[in-house]
Amino acid sequence: MRTVLVTGPGGAGRTTVAAATALAAARRGRRTLLVSADPIPGFPDGTEPTAVTDGLWSARVDSGEHFRAELLALQDRASGVLDLLGGQRMDGEELTELPGSAQLALLHALRRAAGGDWSDGRFDLLVVDLPPLREALAVLALPEQLRRYLSRLLPPERQAARALRPMLAQLAGVPMPAQWLYEAAARKDTELATVQALIEDRATTLRLVAEPGPAAEDALRTARAGLALYGLRVDTLAVNRVLPRHSGDPWFAALAAQQEKTADHWYEEWAPTTVLCEVPHLGRDPRGPDDLALLGDGARSTAPARAGGGLAAGLDERSPGRADDPWWIEDPWGAGEPGVPDAPGAPRTAPPGARIVAAPPADGGDDPVLVWCLPLPGAAKSDLRLVRRGDELLLGVGPFHRIIPLESGLRRCTVSGAALTDGVLRVRFTPDPGLWPRSG
Repeated sequence: MRTVLVTGPGGAGRTTVAAATALAAARRGRRTLLVSADPIPGFPDGTEPTAVTDGLWSARVDSGEHFRAELLALQDRASGVLDLLGGQRMDGEELTELPGSAQLALLHALRRAAGGDWSDGRFDLLVVDLPPLREALAVLALPEQLRRYLSRLLPPERQAARALRPMLAQLAGVPMPAQWLYEAAARKDTELATVQALIEDRATTLRLVAEPGPAAEDALRTARAGLALYGLRVDTLAVNRVLPRHSGDPWFAALAAQQEKTADHWYEEWAPTTVLCEVPHLGRDPRGPDDLALLGDGARSTAPARAGGGLAAGLDERSPGRADDPWWIEDPWGAGEPGVPDAPGAPRTAPPGARIVAAPPADGGDDPVLVWCLPLPGAAKSDLRLVRRGDELLLGVGPFHRIIPLESGLRRCTVSGAALTDGVLRVRFTPDPGLWPRSG
């Protein structure tokens, strides 16, 4: 299933563009599901996939309903512990959702679309209306982060000792972690893995929506490095609410000129790897499917040769993403042997066939050097934070952070330097003599 995740700076019209994209795909014969937390005029309001028009279904994400259902289910599973502690159960009517519940409800909807009761072959295309750009990046990073927390707090290998817990509880005089806790952690890890696989799938891309202007230009420039850090692929930048280029009104002409200047900057920064699509301003807020169809028909793409053009550009492609992962290990001297591919399910630290090279350093010393590379377009040196901790790299770019597991060969090395050049971060690793095998 092809997946398009739609986001952009707040107020840019991302929900409208997401709905127009879904409708354009359905009109081209793609069975499409639109998932959104915001109401869309003229669309049904149900939380289950409901038909909108031929080939198009929609489902609302209700964070309040999801929060109450999850907490009530947790109470049922933890009933033994609650009774032991003398806790009083809460009713659904008295529960008010807490901050963060909207993000978890969105992840739940993605899981249902990717590996739950919505993924039964009914749909060819999934269009997801995400929160504003900064929040959307945080949500898309959540599955990987939460899985890491679970593995650290409740290591799977410790579950082998669960048979000893009753005896340990008697010896210690306090209750040990109940089996339901480990089972719940395993179940949540499986659900999060399903969502993470959807986000990292080659058939999943981001569609950015921005109204051309200085504020949006700054927001996209800040977010561009974060997109690369998380390995997210942008297929289209929808330049939304574009005014007519020629107007006799000086005020409108000045606004249109400013929009055109911003769009020209975006063409220079994002093309040719990203399609730019100009979506016209209707002169009013879209009020239903007919207005959304006007937006889809009036959109002008920079890649008219692609199937459908406009908002439908690229939606027929099964694997539109990059051929390689966003980071790799390079041989600065052009020699070396192929490295060992990652094991199934392992963190993607290098693409298949990436080179892991032990080559003489440029200064003629004896120790080999490996260079780990990550494109960070738009990043500034002052925004970078890089820390090696054990077998992981803690990398920050402005407001974005990611903990990246190192490939096995790099775990036996020490970080000997780093540089940001031409939008690519290169981290130099020198093998640790105590850990790196030597011949002879």
